[in-house]
Amino acid sequence: MSKLRHLKSTSSKPGFAKVLDVDAAFLTRCLYIKKPETQYHQFSIAKKSGGTRVINAPSEELKSLQKSLSKLLLDCIDEINATKYPNSQWSKPKLRKNGETDYAAEVLKIKIPTAETKQPSLSHGFVRERSIITNAMMHVGMKHVLNIDLKDFFDSFNFGRVRGFFIRNANFQLDPHVATVIAQIACYDNKLPQGGPCSPVITNLITHSLDIRLASLARKYKCTYTRYADDMTFSTRRADFPAQIMRQSSNEYLAGKRLRREIESAGFAINSNKTRVQLKNSRQEVTGLVVNRKPNTKKEYWRLARAKCNHLFKIGRFTVAKNGNNVEGNLNELEGQLNFIDQVDHYNRMRQKAPSIPEYASSKIGKNTKNLLTGREKTFSQFLYYRLFYGNDKPTVLCEGKTDNVYLKSAISELNKYYPLLVDVKDEEYDLSIRFVRYSKRTRFLLEIFGGADYLRGFIDNFEKNVKLYEAIKPKNPVIVFLDNDEGPQQIVKLLSTERFQKKIEIIPSKLNKKNDIRKSHFIHVVKNLYVVFTPLTHEGKETDIEYFFNDKARLIKHSNGKCYNTVKNRDAKKDLSKDAFATHIIKENKKSIDFEGLKPLLNSIVNVINHYEKIK
Repeated sequence: MSKLRHLKSTSSKPGFAKVLDVDAAFLTRCLYIKKPETQYHQFSIAKKSGGTRVINAPSEELKSLQKSLSKLLLDCIDEINATKYPNSQWSKPKLRKNGETDYAAEVLKIKIPTAETKQPSLSHGFVRERSIITNAMMHVGMKHVLNIDLKDFFDSFNFGRVRGFFIRNANFQLDPHVATVIAQIACYDNKLPQGGPCSPVITNLITHSLDIRLASLARKYKCTYTRYADDMTFSTRRADFPAQIMRQSSNEYLAGKRLRREIESAGFAINSNKTRVQLKNSRQEVTGLVVNRKPNTKKEYWRLARAKCNHLFKIGRFTVAKNGNNVEGNLNELEGQLNFIDQVDHYNRMRQKAPSIPEYASSKIGKNTKNLLTGREKTFSQFLYYRLFYGNDKPTVLCEGKTDNVYLKSAISELNKYYPLLVDVKDEEYDLSIRFVRYSKRTRFLLEIFGGADYLRGFIDNFEKNVKLYEAIKPKNPVIVFLDNDEGPQQIVKLLSTERFQKKIEIIPSKLNKKNDIRKSHFIHVVKNLYVVFTPLTHEGKETDIEYFFNDKARLIKHSNGKCYNTVKNRDAKKDLSKDAFATHIIKENKKSIDFEGLKPLLNSIVNVINHYEKIK
């Protein structure tokens, strides 16, 4: 049964809890024992335009419940859109494929000229596969761009309005008891709070009818309309902006009668202080992005981020101006800025019908990508390299693949009392004190790392050259390349055996031969803060992989498909459970009952590396 039909068919709190995929007792505790009004804390954040915005943030428990509601409603919206737009890319992601490359799959088309493949593109805030970038894209290359801000947007949605929507709306028509529970989960102080995970999704649902009416008004006067939360935008290629929508009188903008009537009848008011029409010969902005020729960040935004990076790479820190004073900058904030810039650049590259650099888009992209990077991508690459591998605030571990990450994280989780150096335990909760690198298409393109021994060989080979940019700074924590001790990393063994590396490496224990006993080592200090760790060989000197260290009981646990990973002696990779399924569905899902004692030598190696670097750094 679809989520929407299941939701519409339920009339009880236990039934609604089941649709939400939460325990009924958990729902009762949140709503009727603790009560939502006691589960918020309030704080203020500065607005870019001046003043402050009050945020009411829910407790972790209530936040979890609101996230479940948000996910349910987004699933329902997807079902509604699939029914209304059955031939759109939104409903059929396979339509996004383009030949042998997969770049088209990453960018949902925004402007669709034909009714047959038309898809929803009015609201872009807090909507799946929509963003401020897609919102800005709708208004690129226009002669006039009008921005309207709605006053006290979230405060306009009270308990009764939320409850009434889910009872009366044709797509939902929920049982009144269920609609009441939804409003109880979502509302605080008789309104949708800014800071609640489900608040934006509900505002989009309630405001959708207004979006349709304003889009109709926009079409009537040859304009394009979109909304991002409380930020509405109209744009046109006409020589003059239609006065029926907005006109300027002296020093103020006056909304046309129908626009004002539609907004006011929907229960909103225009914030006249933020209303503006931007001409083509000036910088046009939509939701913070420049839209004159393409969606783009402001030049000064990029220049400031680049300047911060320059200081960071030279001295290991940077400053920012706050309240007239220079204070130490925050790496998380800088990464957020650079990541945002990269998302915009990435979007612009991917939406091209014929990408300027085919290798960029190909799913078969090679390892030598540094010469393909733009200036901004190069800076972002250098920042990521610094943050992960040189200015890393905790030891960094690179494994051959994601399954190794799962094994080691699960082992640390269950053995954390034995490894205080690897975890930070507080109130029976713990955070990892080491970082495992997650591979993605972007790490492959920007950093030339993607897991697998071949990529890691290149990482080791080029490490010293890549960190020269930061040589005035001393790294505080090690970088550990963690490898299976089988035929896979043979090229890495050969690399470490070359004359260039033999002059640099330190092998532990030191009594081992640096050239011939690399695989027998406990760990290898390669250069600077870079280490290599191999899984220990068997007592007979035979090869091992990380799965070897799980006992037969774990290896013989059956998956729902009837397969198991099998014992070391009987394993058949073609017939038995795959590594990915073993890691995800056996080890991770059953970690509370798995015996991780055999993985202690692997965790000991990581601890020994951390202690070794602490002594020599």
